[in-house]
Amino acid sequence: MDDTDRRLIELLRRDARLPVASLAKTLGVSRGTVQNRIDRMIERGTIQGFTIRLRQESEVPRIRAIMLIEVEGERSDRIAKVLRGYPEVASLHTTNGRWDMVVELNTDTLESFDRVLQRIRQIKGIAGSETSLLLSSYAV
Repeated sequence: MDDTDRRLIELLRRDARLPVASLAKTLGVSRGTVQNRIDRMIERGTIQGFTIRLRQESEVPRIRAIMLIEVEGERSDRIAKVLRGYPEVASLHTTNGRWDMVVELNTDTLESFDRVLQRIRQIKGIAGSETSLLLSSYAV
């Protein structure tokens, strides 16, 4: 990946609906070059999809939370594999410091939120956790 690819990704992150002609003009390359680069990044898996962002008040009400996880010993890979299989896991990160993993959870109801917390806490190798509900979000 070179600087043109990185700039292209930056533009697509801001607005994935930008026409190829506009992207090409901004980047100072041909439309064919932009299309080929997008196609190549999709084929390689660098770009895994395109999405939309809704105004917060337009979204279906969701229960969102951040869960911090402490892992016993060398079980991070196995725990991450299990967590990636949970549909409620929106993102998963390893980190340094007090906590070994940060998990963003999304559910439709408090009942389903409670169930996924119970399932996660029972995964062998999780030594401790702390979970906080996300109350408000702000665009950056």
